[in-house]
Amino acid sequence: MKRGLGQIETLLFAYVQLRGLRTVRAGELTEPLRLSAIQERKLLSRLAKAGLIVRVRRGLYLVPSKLPLGGKWSPDEILALNTLMEDQGGRYQICGPNAFNRYGFDEQVPARLYVYNNRLSGDRRIGAVALTLIKVADERLGSTEEVKSAEGLKAVYSSRARTLLDAVYDWSRFNSLPRAYDWIRRDLAAKRITPADLVSVTLRYGDKGTIRRMGALLEREGVARPLLKKLERALPPSTSLIPWVPTYPKRGTVNRRWGVVINEQA
Repeated sequence: MKRGLGQIETLLFAYVQLRGLRTVRAGELTEPLRLSAIQERKLLSRLAKAGLIVRVRRGLYLVPSKLPLGGKWSPDEILALNTLMEDQGGRYQICGPNAFNRYGFDEQVPARLYVYNNRLSGDRRIGAVALTLIKVADERLGSTEEVKSAEGLKAVYSSRARTLLDAVYDWSRFNSLPRAYDWIRRDLAAKRITPADLVSVTLRYGDKGTIRRMGALLEREGVARPLLKKLERALPPSTSLIPWVPTYPKRGTVNRRWGVVINEQA
């Protein structure tokens, strides 16, 4: 903790705790603490550098409900993310490696939070929380599940079916092919998802390459013809071929129905 917490710092923490505040914005403290704008700016900067509050963006800070004992404070991942998204007026869903781990597809615990959202793009850090923000169009947000974090906050995750779809769609970002094919096979076999679930999210959120790869996979898994026809109808006629696994050499048997080169490796 910052040694020799001064009178103004003490007043700030007393004020935010009395009001039950989790955030402080520039300009909010000048009147109640009788500070000038310059004094307020220096106070917030000083506390952020000391690790007693956390900067979300310029002029917006997260504050702890209680003073940290013996060290710096950092918010819970979901508190940091929710605060950022609420400030931006945006929607989000946690995706990629975090969702892979949540649903048991991958045992690795990511060191950062991957987030589809409709406001921000790029890497960002809020205290100790590392975020990779992936800006997408509004129509690409959806098929979600709400869960409560350890702090009792609402967190929005991509659904199980949507996560599997994105493991195929966003393979280059998440390095998820060909692993995703095995995840899908196992979930279908265990009836944790249905072929209809996958077809639905694929048609709504997939691109042509994703539809072709998912169609080839579901055909190999013996999915009913009517569901496969739904995917086929979403594809324009084409003679081009795409690889089943984009990072492998484009050599293998050709599935003409879907225009996919099945380039599996032993």
